[in-house]
Amino acid sequence: MKFKRVNAMYYIFSLMGGLLILFILLPILRSFLAQTPSILIKEATDKGVQEAIFNSVFLAVVSATIAALFGVPLAYILARKKFFGKSFIESIVDLPLAIPHTVAGILLLFVFGRYGMVGVLFERFFSLRFVGTKLGIIVAMLFVSLPFMVNYAREGFEMVDVRLEQVASTLGATPFEVFRRVSLPLAIRGVLTGWVLTWARAISEFGAVIILAYHPMTAPIKVYDVFTQLDLKHSSAVAVLFLVICLAGFVIFRFLAFGGIGKSGKR
Repeated sequence: MKFKRVNAMYYIFSLMGGLLILFILLPILRSFLAQTPSILIKEATDKGVQEAIFNSVFLAVVSATIAALFGVPLAYILARKKFFGKSFIESIVDLPLAIPHTVAGILLLFVFGRYGMVGVLFERFFSLRFVGTKLGIIVAMLFVSLPFMVNYAREGFEMVDVRLEQVASTLGATPFEVFRRVSLPLAIRGVLTGWVLTWARAISEFGAVIILAYHPMTAPIKVYDVFTQLDLKHSSAVAVLFLVICLAGFVIFRFLAFGGIGKSGKR
């Protein structure tokens, strides 16, 4: 009797999960089925569409890499150290997840705009602008996506046994050697997961990017632009092309990140 009740629970859970998967897949499949080959080819060969997709993919890679460069050290500190205000720092890291992205774009303008504290300095000393440039796109992508990098990397470091680091220290390793040779290799799955999800979040950003840098266009902005300038058929064609690229990139990055780990077993 107990076995039957357990089976019933799994059937119910499977049904609920299946409905959720269907909720995700149905709009995607419908958009694919709605495509007209001639419009799809036209948009695929459009240089503006190609450039927008390239901007999204490449600048998201740059943003995720910057997030890893600065986020991994912060994640290690949060995972290993206890200090006054730690909860406050963790809340600040998560804050971009709660801020509406158009609001995030406006907030970034106060700092990176032509009259913002950072924007003025960069334009005066380096002749670099954030508004309407790829640099501005990177800033917007980084702001909304960096929590994924820090949080997943922190979870990865928290899974590493502290005693292994202590043993390495007693053998004469410096703190940085312990981090590089022990902590980081053992936490690499969490770090790579954070990188991939940061990239995925950055490539899809619209609200913050459109305020800070409408041009050069990224793919989400191009979809919106085509929708307002033409119609649903043309914009959905661009959306499908972008979706295919995103899916391919997501699969490739996950394979590169976890393929070697999976072949050699858990680390």
